[in-house]
Formats: sequence, C-alpha cells, structure tokens
Amino acid sequence: MTTPPALLIAGYGTRDEDGADALRALVRTLRARHPEVPVAGGFFGTPGTQAAPGGPGAPLPLGDAVGELVARGATHLVAVPLLLAPTGPVAQPLAAALERAVQRHPGLGHTCGAELGPHPRLLDALERRLDEALGGGARTPLDRARTTVLLGGRGASDPYANAEVARAARLLWEGRGFAGVETAFVSQAAPDVPAGLDRCRTLAAAAPAAGGPGRIVVVPYFLFAGGLFERLCMQTEGWAAAHPDIEVYGAHTLGAGPEVAEVVMERYHETVAGGPRAAAGDARGTHRTARQSAPVTAGAGDR
Repeated sequence: MTTPPALLIAGYGTRDEDGADALRALVRTLRARHPEVPVAGGFFGTPGTQAAPGGPGAPLPLGDAVGELVARGATHLVAVPLLLAPTGPVAQPLAAALERAVQRHPGLGHTCGAELGPHPRLLDALERRLDEALGGGARTPLDRARTTVLLGGRGASDPYANAEVARAARLLWEGRGFAGVETAFVSQAAPDVPAGLDRCRTLAAAAPAAGGPGRIVVVPYFLFAGGLFERLCMQTEGWAAAHPDIEVYGAHTLGAGPEVAEVVMERYHETVAGGPRAAAGDARGTHRTARQSAPVTAGAGDR
C-alpha cells in the first residue's frame, strides 16, 4: 500500500503557550480521525520579534515538526498554512522556513497548500462563537435583526489580505439575519477597532429592531488567542465603557474545533490531488456559504 504524504500544519509563529496547546490539540484530533496520514504541526516566524525558531518564546518550531515526520518515515510533506487569510508577507517566511527544514533532510519533498478561509465550515464556527457570546439558545429573527457584528482581523500592509477579511464579513452576513457585519483591524489597516465599533453603533441605531435595543458582538477573525486577541479585547472594553448606551459582547477565537480540523484536511486533500495552485484557486474564490451553524463565544474578558 502506498504511504500518503505527511501533513505538516504550519502555524504563524506565536509566543503564546495557549496557541501552542491549541495546535497540539488540532494535531491530536487529526491523528485520531486520519490514522493513515502522518500529522505534525509547528510554528514558523514569531510576530514582533527576531528570535530564532525554537528559541525562547517560540514554542513548537516548524523544523522540529518536520524532523518528527521524517523520523516516522515521511518522504514528502504537504504543508497547510494555519491562516484564515493570506496575511501580508507571511508567504515568504513560510517558504523559507520550509526550505531550511527540508534541506536538513536530503530527499524530502514538500508541497504547500492554501490558507484555510473564508470557508463555509469556518463561517459556521464563527456564527457558533457569536451565539456562545450571547449566551446560546435559540435566536429569533427579531433577536438577530438587532445584532450588529464586528469582525476583527489582524490587519496587514497587503490590501489583498485585508480584503479577504472583508470578504469573510460579507459571507458571514449573507442569509444570517444580522443588522450588519462590519470589519475592523487591530493594526496596520483601517478602520481600527474603535472606528469599526462606531460604524456598528450607527448601523444598530438605524436597524428596525422591534425586539429591543441594539447590540454589538465583536468576533475575532483569529484561530488562537494571543497578543492580538488581547489588544482586540482591550480596545473593545475601552470603547464599551465609553458607550454605555449599547450592549457590547465579545466572542472568543475559533480555536482547534472540529470545523478547523475538517478544513485543514480538505486543504490537504486538495493539494495532494491537484497541487498548490488548485488549492489556492479554491481558497480564493470558489467556496460558497452554507447556512448551517449557530454563533459563538465567551465574554470579552474570557481570553
């Protein structure tokens, strides 16, 4: 029987141990669901620092994950970037990190797939997080009609990366009955979080919500908690304290839920079947939203 290529889950570097634990959990989930595929995960790059991979504050280096897969007999890797959007200059450090890791293992081949989103299953997961933030339970159309959502992205100098966040916001809004879904960015791009909340407040005031006063739910477009999520929470809490006339809720990050595992494996199979171009083309434009899930989350203070 032919051994399938190994799956290398490539997360964008973090100094947050919770993020590393979430990646470990994702690897365990995929190993349990797909025992026929060797799976490992690690981080490339470290935002905001020049520390070398594997140094202090850089848990789960990508090179160690590659070494683990080689030790298990892998001769070819399919790397799936654990990103929700093509985030600015990330592609180059990922390619460089893969090249460095592969050079240490002569004869090892590798292919890189597309980032994860916006994918219908991840939009469902965002909706589930949103509902969790509001306390769960059934939501009526009037209840949805008075809810405005702010989707908070990382922000990048690359306008195409920021446009992917705006696309996710539009797809999250379609057919779900919210008053509106706006976007904001934690850094490097406009509108910033306070400006995005101002826009949501204007939308909420204009919405014909007979079910009660308007409210805003801030949903992070991040996979894992970390510094950017903390900044999003602090900016949201500061704005909410200055605007007591409107309810503001905070959702938690997507985490290593089942939807993320499903999309990672889908990207893996796309890349095995058609190479990175086929996978990237699908990620950019061929997915369509599916009306399925419920919203999600914990309060803004639950990080």
